[in-house]
Amino acid sequence: MEGEKVALLLVTFLCSSCAYEVSVSCMMAYDEGGASAVFNSPECQLWDFSTAIKNGTDNCLIATHQGRRKYQEDRMTCYPRVTVPVLGEDGVEEASVGIAAVFDGHGGKEASEMASQKFFDYFLLHVVFNTYKNLFSHSKEHEEAGQNSLKFKVDDESTLGILEKALLGTIQDIDSEFTQAHTVLLVFVAFLTFPSNFQINFYMQEALKNDYISGSTAIVVLWMNGQLLVGNLGDSKALICSRKTHFDQENEGDLITRLQAEELTKDHHPDRDDEKARIEAAGGVVLVVGVPRVNGILAVSRYGVIAEPEVTGWRRLSTEDWYVVIGSDGIFERMSPQDVCDILHDGHDKENKTSINSSSLADCIVHNAFSKGSGDNLSVIVILLRQESPSLDYKQQI
Repeated sequence: MEGEKVALLLVTFLCSSCAYEVSVSCMMAYDEGGASAVFNSPECQLWDFSTAIKNGTDNCLIATHQGRRKYQEDRMTCYPRVTVPVLGEDGVEEASVGIAAVFDGHGGKEASEMASQKFFDYFLLHVVFNTYKNLFSHSKEHEEAGQNSLKFKVDDESTLGILEKALLGTIQDIDSEFTQAHTVLLVFVAFLTFPSNFQINFYMQEALKNDYISGSTAIVVLWMNGQLLVGNLGDSKALICSRKTHFDQENEGDLITRLQAEELTKDHHPDRDDEKARIEAAGGVVLVVGVPRVNGILAVSRYGVIAEPEVTGWRRLSTEDWYVVIGSDGIFERMSPQDVCDILHDGHDKENKTSINSSSLADCIVHNAFSKGSGDNLSVIVILLRQESPSLDYKQQI
């Protein structure tokens, strides 16, 4: 009985603190079908996470350009301060997490459009439900131990683990929902046009062969309490620009401080040893048709093959880290990650000398990529890790 009281009090605190109610029937829907099942279930409340967004997007600098393509298929989302429920010593508390994502559509905008529209709500729902499960697990431990105290043993790892799990679950749910919706549509159209099962199967194979079904890459960055997590699916990139001091090769004997690029992701191309091994283990083959392609068709080894992001693991940010940049592959078609950090360095140098606004830094990256001849859609998000400008170009004679 005492344990039931503890659990009841904790669930009530979860509801009152974060205004989210998790019923038994709703949890069953979540366990059976993930976030999409909850949003579509008549047994669940109408979930609205708009109040979780705090202070707009001032730390997210965003720019996009259709480029030389006929259509714009890139989509982006960025929220630097989102309130999420976390389990603290006294129950459920509130914490702030940053969320940024770029989705590069292929073969149409449908997949990237759905991903950008659903990612935020699905991610928040996964966080809420997994926090609730964590809460229930802890309360059950208290009940079995016969403890009267409501203090819980929690740490950052459990919270960060929930966020990572929410990221993976969100990508999986969106992929499953998109695949199911478009497969049902194809079968329906095929049935109306070709009544025999053989013809339906042939129609769907032709649709896949001719890339009638769109897909999307996904790159997501989460940051919380001075730590950063990156999940990547495809060939978009994430990098970090950090202030580094090194020898100036042009002026021997001088030390110079500039922004140095570090890539946080590896492109999922079929010629990567681990990707090639995975493709072949699944019965596929890597053929060179201009560039290495899966079965001679796909140049991105996870697009259209699996929807499992490669996650970097949480990385602690240092005082020398100034910007995180995520962008579609069009940005890096003619520019290196270091080129991007140099643009941010030069942009701040101009900002200090003129009236240039820092919000134009993302535009500078896009315009540079376009002017250098990139032929793809161009989209970039620059995340400001610090409000003040980095002190750069400091030279010291030694």
